[in-house]
Amino acid sequence: MTSEIRLAFAHPSERAEATASQDPLDRISLRDHIVAVDIGAFQAERGKSQRICFNVVVEVQPLTGPIDDDVDRILSYDKVTEAIQHELAEERLNLLETLAARIAERILLEPQAMRVFVRVEKLDRGPGALGVEIVRGRDQIAPEGLDSAAHDDDRPHPRLTYLSNRAIASDNLSGWIDQLAGGDRPLVLCVGAHEQPRPMTGHKMTQRRIDLLAIEQNAWALAARDLRCKVVSTRTELDWAMKNGQICVWAPSKIVLDAVDGPSAAPSDAVALAAWFAATFAADEMLVIGADLPEDAGVPLRAVPVEQQIL
Repeated sequence: MTSEIRLAFAHPSERAEATASQDPLDRISLRDHIVAVDIGAFQAERGKSQRICFNVVVEVQPLTGPIDDDVDRILSYDKVTEAIQHELAEERLNLLETLAARIAERILLEPQAMRVFVRVEKLDRGPGALGVEIVRGRDQIAPEGLDSAAHDDDRPHPRLTYLSNRAIASDNLSGWIDQLAGGDRPLVLCVGAHEQPRPMTGHKMTQRRIDLLAIEQNAWALAARDLRCKVVSTRTELDWAMKNGQICVWAPSKIVLDAVDGPSAAPSDAVALAAWFAATFAADEMLVIGADLPEDAGVPLRAVPVEQQIL
């Protein structure tokens, strides 16, 4: 077996050693870290945990001077496992490639980390371990990618408003949006399902999808009523829009279906679903126009009747 083939299947630590630069770097490693995860692009993988094995090697800049047995001077192993835990908790993913890249980027936020090898394998999907291995260096990570990973706590706290169907059809709609968009926080609008008949399947999972799509159809209907409103469906879109002052209308399917700790509210209980979303995105308050308030919401709620013009 040639060295190239051997290294292709070797542990990441051997790959790191074989491709080391002239200026050797120290390495820390995590071997055979197994976690049960809901991941995968196929429908058969949704809602089911499967074992994922992580092997990670981080090349770090050698310390100058004595370590003095001081843990604060080194890159802790905990930073590796925390990076894995953080990305697994952030949202449900379809691809191992996405997971590996996000883990690598998060590790490279640490000032000591120079290069990282990440191998992620599914242990239960086939007759053997099916996986991906990537290598990332600090110079390969785009600054905007590092910024989004490094500053999760800097996400703006949106002003979130739920609009009933009566509110969407109201002549007051543009005036409400004028008032809400005039503050110092980004505006995110949520809606419920449209009032048109939709298929009833009698099957919980398929009905959930249909009900979520009915909400998204209504989101597009709202966007047609006021062209300042842009329909968004992913965390990345929402983060960008909130940071750039764009008025958003939430299309819920992707975030709801990909949530690791998803909402207990059914899509048919649209106000409660919006309250879950508000709590997820750290909204300070949710304004509800033309609908009843849900119980046990994760954020403060305020109800406004459709007839009220000034919010």
